[in-house]
Amino acid sequence: MGRLRENPDAVNLDDALGAVVGGKTAKVLMESFGIHTVRDLLSHYPRRYLNRGEMSDLGSLVAGEHVTVFAEVVSASAVPMRQRKGHRIEVVVTDGTGFLSLVFFGPKWIADQFKSGARGLFDGTVSVFNRTRQLTHPTRLMLAEGVDDADSQAQAKIFKYRMVPIYPATARISVWRIAQSVGLALDALSEVDDPLPENIRVPRDLMDYEQALDWIHRPPSEADALRARQRLKFDEAFILQLVLAQRRAQWRSLTATPRAGTTRGVLTDFDAVSPFALTAAQERVGSEISADLAAAHPMHRLLQGDVGSGKTLVALRAMLAVIEGGGQAALIAPTEVLAQQHAATLTALLGSLGRAGMLDGSHNAVGIELLTGSMSAAQRRDVLERIRGGSAGTAPADIVIGTHALLEPTVVFRELGLVVVDEQHRFGVEQRAALNRPLADGTRPHLLVMTATPIPRTVAMTSFGDLSVSVIDELPHGRQPISTHVIAESEQPRHVRRAWQRVHEEVTAGNKAYVVCPRIGDGISAGAEEAAESELASVVEMSGQIIDFLLPDLRIGVLHGRLPADEKRDVMRRFALDSTATDALDVLVSTTVIEVGVDVPAATVMIIMDADRFGVSQLHQLRGRVGRGSAPSLCLMFTKAPADSPSRERLSAVAATTDGFELALLDLRNRREGDVLGVSQSGHRSSLRLLEVADDEDVIVDARQAVDEVVHTDPDLTSHPILRHIVDDLRRDERADFLHKG
Repeated sequence: MGRLRENPDAVNLDDALGAVVGGKTAKVLMESFGIHTVRDLLSHYPRRYLNRGEMSDLGSLVAGEHVTVFAEVVSASAVPMRQRKGHRIEVVVTDGTGFLSLVFFGPKWIADQFKSGARGLFDGTVSVFNRTRQLTHPTRLMLAEGVDDADSQAQAKIFKYRMVPIYPATARISVWRIAQSVGLALDALSEVDDPLPENIRVPRDLMDYEQALDWIHRPPSEADALRARQRLKFDEAFILQLVLAQRRAQWRSLTATPRAGTTRGVLTDFDAVSPFALTAAQERVGSEISADLAAAHPMHRLLQGDVGSGKTLVALRAMLAVIEGGGQAALIAPTEVLAQQHAATLTALLGSLGRAGMLDGSHNAVGIELLTGSMSAAQRRDVLERIRGGSAGTAPADIVIGTHALLEPTVVFRELGLVVVDEQHRFGVEQRAALNRPLADGTRPHLLVMTATPIPRTVAMTSFGDLSVSVIDELPHGRQPISTHVIAESEQPRHVRRAWQRVHEEVTAGNKAYVVCPRIGDGISAGAEEAAESELASVVEMSGQIIDFLLPDLRIGVLHGRLPADEKRDVMRRFALDSTATDALDVLVSTTVIEVGVDVPAATVMIIMDADRFGVSQLHQLRGRVGRGSAPSLCLMFTKAPADSPSRERLSAVAATTDGFELALLDLRNRREGDVLGVSQSGHRSSLRLLEVADDEDVIVDARQAVDEVVHTDPDLTSHPILRHIVDDLRRDERADFLHKG
């Protein structure tokens, strides 16, 4: 590659950036992109390239888009401004087929810098004025000849290669300033050892690492840039899978108490009286879990399935199996509403088998306890005593349900055998770490992670790649389809009126209805930015309209996260009552607090206000609150978004299918990879720059196979010191948090 290896000023990939680009530039790169080292800078890859022999397509520019274009100057003019000093300078550039205006405000001599026929790069935000596309005060880099000053010579190097790299940039640092910095780093870089073993790289026809680093930034051709990207993309997938493989190996090295024994027979008794026939998928997943529970190392399994697929029933049977083996089970939910719902659901499913210590309880009934942060001190003491094993006259707790309050050190289990985590991605890093703490005897409890958010296979192999995965891919017998429709409020007033009529009809027939709003109201945000929320429907305002005008003869309840715990429990109790009950509720107006886990089979209709403000997966989860009984159900998504907007397209996609896995893939394509893998919580740059989880399944699968080849013979990477250094560095860094989706 032409670098002088004996250069005394040569730098290594892990060196601080300031020594290469200077302290001022290093500071801006760190503040703008989280770039600290030479490796970080060289991993700030171009988002595209401009071919120096081809002009940009000016006709494709879109207003509001930040662009970098390569064009030729046609003319430059300066007109004095009337209201203040200075001139308005307009430079017209062309790609040969169309034109673009560059507008500056300042002294007249600015126009003299643009000679007709000169070519250059122009970077700015596209706007439209008098039907003409323009860039106002764009930064620019002219392709000049015969320049003498050092800075101009350095800038001219950017045009040395035919493929000009265009980097993600900010107002504080331009594309070409980044390109200059990258060039300085590449020129000063000492010889780089290839982290990939030759037996992995050569059969896959991957270029060496040093060449890939150079060609991703300074490719001789488009084909060379593609080859470099392929190599570096594989590296990202390989390192990711290597970390996950080590996590799996570490988990397998831990010990757990096998829970295969049957001392109480409660699982057999439950299966005998349960009204639910297991689907083939539930039976398959149940067998996988049973095999894990019988092992001497802890289960570490992800149980995923679409809304309403019966994950709770599978989890309950796993808990009963552990109880038969002499252990306790804990079910942890992210919110009190969901924890209370789980307690009610499990109690109802078990019937007399869940009423230990009560007169109507079965002889081998289990004890169920709910522990939440809102309990009184006296209530909490009683529950903690039963979790420890109970005392004379009290039944011990076999199943404990709660929020993160279960993770506190004051909660001491008699013999915790299984932890079931619902919607695991909602828990923070510290809370998730507490789930894996060892028990008093040094063993670990078995761990079952549940999610109702369908996960595409590639995400399961990345953000959940250290867990075994079980999928429930069919719905229980008798479930009815959910019909979903998008209603444009301003365009379809008749449909709006008909929607509220349908709610009334469903309630009159003995069913229930949800109305979901994006915010609470009265200046209280439900989670979005309140400044932009004033026009959105709120629980407070919507419930008032329903009571006063829309459905005045129905019984309306309100639910949101700011209500006292007792009031939330009472609202959910009344909404779950049969409609003939005196204090039953017919309609529940709520925020997304009911998004997961809430199970009211009589709920057959849902209206989602301002549905365009919710993501694809969230809409699918909300919709899953209806259709849980035997009656056909309806979901109506209200929106004010324009007909041709991306928001309307997203809503139409949700309305077109109830396949959660298909929608999860759509959601993945619409989101940044870093968000998908949860890196935003760490405050660091994502370790994934090129790998696209939605589209690179073949790369991820190949990388996982390659990792298996390495760790099979060298699990500690003793013979691969470069790989070991990279992995250790990543695991020490908070960036490793992205491996725990959240």
